Amino acid sequence: MTDDRDSFAAMNGAIQKFHDKHDFKNQGGEDLVYRVALMTEELGEISSCVTKGKSREALAEECADLLILLLGTGIAGDFSLSEAFWKKMGILMGRESRMIDGRIRVSEFRD
Repeated sequence: MTDDRDSFAAMNGAIQKFHDKHDFKNQGGEDLVYRVALMTEELGEISSCVTKGKSREALAEECADLLILLLGTGIAGDFSLSEAFWKKMGILMGRESRMIDGRIRVSEFRD
């Protein structure tokens, strides 16, 4: 049985409550330029975890921070991240893959 906390709707609802609690909409927390800067910061922290060999728990926490920011950006940008996800997955599943420098790459290759 799936834990409801694992559903996209439950996670998105938690982020909406967080935004509402801190009045992000009226306090600058939903400014998209600001959110991009925060996501860049989190990517740096994820990179640090990987390159410095930090614990799996540290990496998980930084990835959670990025996921929270991504979900909040869907709220701030007034779009359905769930719909965007499934639309993009449909596109990705139709793409080919190639080995490039010993690693798999899935892309819209243009020869």
